[in-house]
Formats: sequence, structure tokens, C-alpha cells
Amino acid sequence: MHLNYHFFRFLCPALESTARGRTLGACFSQNKDELVMEFTSVTAPPFFIRALLLPATPCLSFPEDFRRSKKNNVDLFPELIGQTVRRVHLLSFERAFYVEFESGKLLLFKMHGSRSNILLFASLQERPQRLFRKDLVEDLQVFVSHLEKPLSLDWDRFASLEGNASAFLPTLGKLPRTWLKEKGYLAASLESRFRLMRELLDLLESPLFSIYREEEQYRLTLLPCENPLDTTTDPIAAANLYYQKAVVRQAFEQQKNQLMRSLADQRKKTESYIQKTRDKLAAMEAEASPSQLADIIMANLHQIPAGSEKVALFDFYSNKTIEISLKRGHSPQKHAENLYRKSKNKKIEFEQVRQNLARKEALLSNLEQETEELASVQDFRSLKAFVKSEERTVDRTRSERLPFKRFEVLGYEVWVGKSARSNDELLRRYVWKDDLWLHAKDVAGSHVIIKNQSGKQLPAPVLERAASLAAYYSKSKTSGLAAVMYTPCKYVRKVKGSAPGAVMVDKEKVLMVPPEGPEER
Repeated sequence: MHLNYHFFRFLCPALESTARGRTLGACFSQNKDELVMEFTSVTAPPFFIRALLLPATPCLSFPEDFRRSKKNNVDLFPELIGQTVRRVHLLSFERAFYVEFESGKLLLFKMHGSRSNILLFASLQERPQRLFRKDLVEDLQVFVSHLEKPLSLDWDRFASLEGNASAFLPTLGKLPRTWLKEKGYLAASLESRFRLMRELLDLLESPLFSIYREEEQYRLTLLPCENPLDTTTDPIAAANLYYQKAVVRQAFEQQKNQLMRSLADQRKKTESYIQKTRDKLAAMEAEASPSQLADIIMANLHQIPAGSEKVALFDFYSNKTIEISLKRGHSPQKHAENLYRKSKNKKIEFEQVRQNLARKEALLSNLEQETEELASVQDFRSLKAFVKSEERTVDRTRSERLPFKRFEVLGYEVWVGKSARSNDELLRRYVWKDDLWLHAKDVAGSHVIIKNQSGKQLPAPVLERAASLAAYYSKSKTSGLAAVMYTPCKYVRKVKGSAPGAVMVDKEKVLMVPPEGPEER
């Protein structure tokens, strides 16, 4: 009800009592949807009106002091500066009032929800000269007199409307209509409806203002309510309380809740990763090492006929005979050598997975600690200090939304795409034509980008390290050496209709490197 006619019935007389006879000393805006007016007097401190016309939360407030910024502000309605307020007038049964000055000019506050605006008139008989919100061009056709809605609230008019509450009193608004419904208005007789309407009007004429919270929103009401957050009989104080709750507190809670959701989402993903990684480690530990099969082959070379593709050999690890498949064209010794190399790579992979698990467990601990810290934050200052804290996980979660991982190699930024779709987004939105693109040759993998530094020759160690990362984040990860192609980004293009991550490449070169992850150097 903070924009309701019935609230303005109390607010406008209070404004007139305070502002009448004062001079408008300043009228400016330093935010797109906010107008601030300063009224001065030789016998009293300045009086401020702050009109916040955000479509989502339009409201009025009256701060005791307002510090104008030195930059990024603009003076508005200069023809009113130096003029004295004659009166503040509320339009009949309308969510609008105007401040009239001695010259006859007036400033209309049209508080129509998301279409609220402030209009400057030269007189009551003319159309507006200027609008605060210029996008609401239809307001240029407004006449003040057309907004007045004189209504009779007697029984005859009520009966002629058959007790239709919205038609009888269009200014009721959502909260009073809800009150009527809860009192059984819809099912009541016409006489009972009129009694309920008179009872409601009596409540709306009582200057007791309450701020309460409903459905995650703060509201101001003239009606009785349970567990109000604040109560006052001063309409100006009520408007200020509503501003502090609905604008300042609501903005704080939205930012805090967004951070809490971000932490909760990151915790959920981290917990899922930890569980999957633990399952993977358990499976790897339970799986026989390829080196055992290689040992069996090498111990029984004399029993393997030349050119065999399958052979039954005694497994001294399990104490039974097993069938082993050999690769056509490869000697048993060569096959055993491949198995030994595969076993070595599996050990490397196991250690990498274990290290990843340890990092994620540490991350989860940090996330849980920061969630507890954030839950205790109760004001903007503490929230700002929380977010600005160094090594804040909540900040890192934002960077994780990028489609790539960041690495630094000898002062050069190296980006590694996180997935096939992320590879596409990386190329489409984040690279320049002179950046260097790398990719493991002939296998699926991440796109890797070395950010170009203008005027500098790319050092060979940077290229080799980026290539080893490209090999590591690909299907060539377990190879001893991997082929990696590279070329400037201007020679990489996406073909319409191609699969995610698939590209066409021109003028590429190839480099042979060992796959090495971020923890291996």
C-alpha cells in the first residue's frame, strides 16, 4: 500500500506541512531511476524527497541527509530551482499528487506501479512540459484534471454497482481486497458487503502503518497484521521504513541469497564429484594391473608359438590357466612392452585422480566453512567484506562458469576448453584472430588457446607446454608421445551444422609432445 491513495491521504498533508514555504535548492539524479529534491529553509535543516522509480520497486522516501556524488549526476527541472513550495495536493481517489510552486508550475508524482513517473507542468490547464522517465511518452498527453476521480461512497452508488468492490472503490488495491475476501465478502448479502466496506474504510482512515513480510516481499499496510516488523503513526517515517526494508534490505537479501545459492550449487557439484571419484578409485584399485599380464607373458615366452593371436598360459597371480589375446603383427615381447607402458600410465592416472580427490575434498571443506560465514552476515558492509576477502571460494565459483580453465606459462595465458560445447563458446566469444589455437591431432579433446601478446615472439617453451596440456586434455592422454596441431585462430572456423567442438583448420603445424597435466610440472 506504499503507493496507495489511502496511504497518500496521510502522506501528502505531512509533506505539505514540512515542505510548504521551503525553497527548492537542488533537483538532480545520480541513478537512472532516482530523483532527489532538496528543499531548504533559513529556520530548519534541509528536507529531501527521494523518488525511486525502479519498475520493480517504485517508492518514495525522505532521508534526513543526502550526500550528492561529485561525479555521474545531472541537474533536472532547472526552472523550479529557487522557487518556493505553495502546497502539496493529493488528487481525488488517485495514486498521484503534485507539488505546486509559487510561479504556478507544478511537479506531478504519478505513482502508477511499474509506470510511475514525475511530470513537470506549467499550469493545471496544460499538458506536461517535461518527463523524468522519457520512455513513458504517453504521459505527455496527461492532464492533471483528468486524473481526478471524485467518487461518492454512499449506499445508493454501492447498491447500483451490486456491491462490486473494485468498481465502487478502484483505489482499494490488493491488500484491502484480500481483507474483504477473508471476511467472506464474496458470499455475503449486499447489506453485509456494505457493512464490511464501511468497516474497511474505517480501518484505512486510521493512521497506523505497519511493515511486514509476505512471500519474500516487504509490504506496508494500514490494516491490522500479525507480527509486524515495524509500526508507526508517522506517514513519512512509514515511507522511510518501507524504503529501508523493500529496497535496501531486499537488495541485500537478494545478493546474499544469490551467493548462498552459488555456494550450495558448488557444494552439490563437489560432493557429486567426490563420490564419483571415490567410486573410480575403488574400481581402479580392484582392477588387476596390466603389468601382471605382461609378467605372465614374459615368464612364458617359450610356450607362445610364433604368430599366435590367442594363447593359454598359467597365471601365477591367480594360480590358474587363463586365455590371453595377442595383437596380430606384434611379438609377445612387444605386446608385453605395451602392457607395461599402459600400467605405468595407469599409475600416473591413479595418482592424478587421487590428487584431484584431495583438492575437491579441501574445496568442499572451504565451501562448508564459507557457507557458515555467509549465513551470519547481516548487512551490506559485512557482505561486501565477505566477497572481497582473498581466496574466497564464492569468487572462484564465478570463474568456474567460464567455458575454459586458465593456466599461466611464463607470463602467457593459456586457456583450455572444458567440454565440446565450451570449445565452441571459447572460439566464438573469447579469442582473437592472432591467438594461437592447439588441439591433439585426430582425437577428441579440448581446444587450447595461447593468448597473443602483441609485439612479442611466442617462446618455444610456452608452445610446448600448451601442446602438452592439449595432449593431456584429449584421448591421447595415456600415450607416451602425442601429435598436437597448432595454428592462429584466424585459420580455425566452425562449419554450420557440425557437431559441438568440431572445426575446420587451415595451415596447421604439428608438434610431438608428451601429455602432461597441470600438476606434472
